[in-house]
Amino acid sequence: MNKLSNIKIIVGATASGKSAFALSLAQKIGGVIINADSQQIYSDLRILTARPSPQEEALVAHKLYGTMAAHENCSAGIWLRHAKMEIDWVRSQNITPIIVGGTGLYIKALMQGIAEIPDIAAAIRQQAISDFEQMGKEAFSERLRAIDPAFFERLKVYDKQRLVRAYEVWLGSGKSLSWWQSQEVAAPYQAEEFELSKIELPREELYKRCNSRFVQMLEAGALEEVKQLITLNLPDNLPIMKTIGVRELSAYLHGETSLDEAIELCQTATRHYAKRQMTWFNRQV
Repeated sequence: MNKLSNIKIIVGATASGKSAFALSLAQKIGGVIINADSQQIYSDLRILTARPSPQEEALVAHKLYGTMAAHENCSAGIWLRHAKMEIDWVRSQNITPIIVGGTGLYIKALMQGIAEIPDIAAAIRQQAISDFEQMGKEAFSERLRAIDPAFFERLKVYDKQRLVRAYEVWLGSGKSLSWWQSQEVAAPYQAEEFELSKIELPREELYKRCNSRFVQMLEAGALEEVKQLITLNLPDNLPIMKTIGVRELSAYLHGETSLDEAIELCQTATRHYAKRQMTWFNRQV
């Protein structure tokens, strides 16, 4: 039996050039690129999420890009199930899978495994959101604290998304998020099966890239993408609505800010995101 090819992983901050590096590598070795970016998995906002262009996708096989609709929720667990199917198929064909992306939780799930939290039905998720809005953040938090005290022991930021997620897991499964996360997790692959590359740039150069790339996104049609997204009337808590540029450009389109102000806010948010990614990968990888 032939030895399976190693799984190549390429990580780095946004605008670092990891996608271009992955494309060059895939062309060189005949690999298949598998997306590990939580925003690029959606079919909308190709430009704003810096998904590979149709021309780039035509050069080598790309998987898990634009495979989910805007109204869907994708978690690290859902991504891992899809990624494992793609990886196993590619390796069965004696081809090298190349995982590329900047979503640290996806990479961690692939390398270390993740708790098998059941999928939560859309109706349950909506009930959790409704309870949050009716009760208010403080009362909702206190109710959740009684349900899952361990969750609050490690919680650093009390934002709506994290609170609602923990509540919906309890509501939908009957067990707390902390309970699910405390269960023994089996890594899907052995550590020696991975070859990891980290793309790093000097901070000032990376920040310049972040600034210029957002201007290029606008020139390529990012504003029109946001216009189209607005017409879907999606809830603000969906992952795609948290894409950098959606809130800022929406404010401009609604006459709440100038385009220059929106651009500056987006560039700042992108730089902050890149900094968080660098910090995460330096600590975790």
